[in-house]
Amino acid sequence: MEGNGAGAVLRYGRDRDARGARRIHHPLRRVNAAAFATEVTPVLPKPAHLGPEYAAQFGDQGVVQAYRHRPPYPDEVFAILADLIVDEPRHVLDAGCGTGEIARRLAPMVDRVDAVDVSLPMIELGRRSPGGNHPHLVWIHAAAETAEIRPPYALMTAGASLHWLAWEVALPRFARALAEHGALAIVDQTASPTPWDDELQPIIDRYSTNREYRPYDLLAELSTRGLFHPAGERRTAPIAFSQTVAEYVESYHARNGFSRERMGPERAAAFDAAAAAVVSAHRPSGRVDLEIVGVVTWGAPASP
Repeated sequence: MEGNGAGAVLRYGRDRDARGARRIHHPLRRVNAAAFATEVTPVLPKPAHLGPEYAAQFGDQGVVQAYRHRPPYPDEVFAILADLIVDEPRHVLDAGCGTGEIARRLAPMVDRVDAVDVSLPMIELGRRSPGGNHPHLVWIHAAAETAEIRPPYALMTAGASLHWLAWEVALPRFARALAEHGALAIVDQTASPTPWDDELQPIIDRYSTNREYRPYDLLAELSTRGLFHPAGERRTAPIAFSQTVAEYVESYHARNGFSRERMGPERAAAFDAAAAAVVSAHRPSGRVDLEIVGVVTWGAPASP
């Protein structure tokens, strides 16, 4: 159930400092989840725009079909993830796997990946995608909070999905399921700024069906609740990513707030036309060229 919020242009990342980096301890520090054991009594509710009614959009066929237009994670992301694994066997849980971009690409590097998602259409597309039938990959159609899993896991991953889970249930469960030196790795990506960002933002605000959206920082939200203890972060070298203007606009329909089914055909078409006009004015060639940077932040989820 991967997916970014609907309230901003395609930057694919959390808020960061002026240099675009978050300072979190020493790179590639190994994490022992037990060392961070805490008694968690969540008090703060999740931001309203991350509620289950919005998460449910990732079961819509229009969202699933638009997923192929999202930028990929750089290859370096998977080298970073593999290097975080210390314990044997090298078993990984990918929580909220969506179409399995992380799970499918990580499977050849480990002994087993359990890819869990509540959206059956996402899993079905993942199975049909390259690497979807790898012998080390196990697809599990269930919510990450309640799925039948097989711990311990040397690594857990969450790519653009953790914000949709029930934090007070999922994070303690992850802590119990990690191996001795296991870590939870939150995988993110950022895209280079574009000259049309400021022009496109009002169009996004006008057409998004998520009227409760507010800017937020996932790590800050989890840390404030005592549910995640960051230990390190790595950013990849940028990779070039190119697509047509039409594909770029369509990629928004793979995001929360822009499900075609929930927008309705008229509003979806109006958004497409308005967004394409803005982008095309800056890209008369009809192509959008971006630089994508992968970001992996790892640490310990809270213990119960």
